[in-house]
Formats: sequence, C-alpha cells, structure tokens
Amino acid sequence: MEGLDYWRLCDELSVIQAALLIAGEDPAKYQEWVDGWKQDDRPTGYDAARAALTHAVLSGRLPATKVDHEAYQQWDGINDERVGCTPDEPDWGKTTIKVDDIRSWLADRGFIRGFFFPNSTDAPDYLDSNNSSYAPKLVAAIHAWQAVNSDPKYQNNGRHVKQNLESWLTAHAAEFDLVKSDGEINVEAIKNQIAKVANWQDKGGAPKTPG
Repeated sequence: MEGLDYWRLCDELSVIQAALLIAGEDPAKYQEWVDGWKQDDRPTGYDAARAALTHAVLSGRLPATKVDHEAYQQWDGINDERVGCTPDEPDWGKTTIKVDDIRSWLADRGFIRGFFFPNSTDAPDYLDSNNSSYAPKLVAAIHAWQAVNSDPKYQNNGRHVKQNLESWLTAHAAEFDLVKSDGEINVEAIKNQIAKVANWQDKGGAPKTPG
C-alpha cells in the first residue's frame, strides 16, 4: 500500500486534507505548511480544489463540521494596545467533511476519478459503469462497433455488417443488460436499436463473400 491508501481509513477529512487528496497529494507531507507556501510552490490543482471546497462549505452546499480559528492578539496602533481578533472564515485545517459527502459532491461535478474513486478506470466517462449517466445500450453499441471492426472473423464473412453486429451483441447480451427478467435476450433492442446505431453500412448492398 502507498501513503495515500491509508487515508481511505478516514470517515472524515479536513478541508485542507480533502483538497490535497483531490490534487493527488499525501496530506501527511503538506497539510501543516501548504497554505503558507507561494502559489507556484503549492501542488497543481490544490488551490482550485481548496477554493471549491471552501465556497461549497460556506454556502451550505457541502455539509461540514466547522471549527473557528482560535482568537489571536493583534496590535491596535491607534489605541496602542493589543486586541482579540477572530478571522471570519473557519479554520480549514480543522473543519471536517464526511468522505461520503465529498465523493457525492465531486460526482455531481463530473469528477469520478482519483483518490475518492479507487474503482474508476481510465475509460471515457460514457464507458465508466460508475458514472451516474452510464447508458448500457450506448456502451454496447460502441463495443459492438469496435469488435466487428477489429475481429477478423467478422471481416468479409458473407454477412452484412448489421448481422455481424447482432451476432456479437447476442453473444455479449449479459454484459450490457440485454437479458430480460425472464432470461430471454432482448432481441428487439439488439436488432432495432443498438445494431442500427452501430451499423456503418446502413445503405444496404450485398455483403462481401469470403475469398
């Protein structure tokens, strides 16, 4: 396991910790100092993630357990004395957010990769089954198109492209929710929806024969 993996044990994270993890950095290395560094020295993405998180917390869009800064003493030059001061914003190093809330908040913004989504893949968003907008029939059409284009057994085999697409989709029906509750393959969806969309020879014509 790497350093970042141990942070998955946390149910809550401070805003600074969450911003660093969103940026792909280990909070243990930077959380005490990062806000004091020059902007060019801070991890890429940290400033944007921190700003988004703090604004979401302050506006109430992201639930958080806020912790105020401790009061500190500041010199009053007019009255020549020290006075107590408390910053307007919470202490972001101590204000915490539940990990589940962070994950939901990120997903709502289309961020479904990185530390908070360990099971995500490098596939495009529309091919990622964890995406809230995942469409099995769209994914089936894309995979069928790719398979029939690349697999030699579908090349010049005497069948129309649409027939080859239907064959592939039928063989892989279970992978794309194309099996009905009674166990029957959804032939209607395969023939009249998915295969039609993936068919690049929809103008007709005789198929090429082997040889």
